[in-house]
Amino acid sequence: MTKADDIEPARAGFAETARQRAIEAYENARGGVAGAGRKATGGLKEAPLIALAGGIAAGALIAALLPRTRAETKTLRPTARRVRQTAKAAVDAARETGKSRLNELGLTREKGEQSIRSLFDGAADAAKASAKAAADAVRSKG
Repeated sequence: MTKADDIEPARAGFAETARQRAIEAYENARGGVAGAGRKATGGLKEAPLIALAGGIAAGALIAALLPRTRAETKTLRPTARRVRQTAKAAVDAARETGKSRLNELGLTREKGEQSIRSLFDGAADAAKASAKAAADAVRSKG
């Protein structure tokens, strides 16, 4: 028997071992993927709203990353303008209604300024009176 005769069975054994390892790796990967699929399906059944929210968030992220096309800009411009105008009108109406209601209650800017000024004046007078009382107390003890 020659050296070549000894090498052939060794190569065959190595090839068989490599083949077996490849088959095992394939089966393990296939099982792992199938398990992941089952887990994902189970997760969707248990929390469909979370899955929906995740899908919407992923879609919004992708949409934000993609550049806007001319067709989208042309199509969306009128809608965006209407939404902006409607929002501005709503803010203006809320502001006017709030001012009107505060005026009905007698809470005007001028009265607010007067109240704050009166509060500061009262606090200053109280501080002066306290300082005078403290000084008088020190003088009478001394």
